[in-house]
Amino acid sequence: MSSNSQPQYGIDRTGDAVQKTAPEKPKRWAMIVDQRRCIGCHSCTIACKSENNVPLGYWRSWVKGIQKGSFPEVSNMFLRRLCNQCEVAPCVQVCPVQATVRRDEDGVVIMYYGKCIGCGMCISACPYDARFFNPVRHTADKCDFCATRVDNGLQPACVEACVSRALTFGDMNDPQSDLSKKLATIPTGVLKPELGTHPKVFYVQADNDLIGRIKFSDNFTEQVIEYNRSIPSPDASYWKNGKDK
Repeated sequence: MSSNSQPQYGIDRTGDAVQKTAPEKPKRWAMIVDQRRCIGCHSCTIACKSENNVPLGYWRSWVKGIQKGSFPEVSNMFLRRLCNQCEVAPCVQVCPVQATVRRDEDGVVIMYYGKCIGCGMCISACPYDARFFNPVRHTADKCDFCATRVDNGLQPACVEACVSRALTFGDMNDPQSDLSKKLATIPTGVLKPELGTHPKVFYVQADNDLIGRIKFSDNFTEQVIEYNRSIPSPDASYWKNGKDK
């Protein structure tokens, strides 16, 4: 029988009787996004781009915002978007070269860029529009919970940068982690639960109207619109004379 075919036990002989101790559970990293605290400042997005050298015009994570209501009763709603680190990940299932894998030791879905052939199948398969084609690497790309930082005992860059403490990162299998305590006491939800992907990104009070606008189409059309809001609008003649004139 192989070593992986049954649970392994360590034997503690320090007591009067022989005791069996079950192996520790593997880590299961997850994130909580508290929409009550998000102010749409994009600090998380900037930190992510800087940490992961994301090319200009592309994002591994971003903040989507809408306005609700009518003047003077107007409110801004924000929704942070990123790879949902699915337990049943469509991107892993469709990759023809196993360039996208889910790590057994912590459940994080990562990419092996040296294997990726840039076919785009994972980008099309992702129901959260969380992947993009990296024009510098010529591969698919996405958020990986800053796996290198986490492997070295650090928090993901976005969590560390969040000024309103809207992000909580931790091990779901550790009942003493802040994340586990919040999951046990605060109602949370996931995006598109009907798909059965079992995401590991949980949202607190995510606005239903905002969630309803999440598209299956190319996510970067949506992102560019959001991040180009600072571009000056055309002058009045543009609208008066017609956009195509």
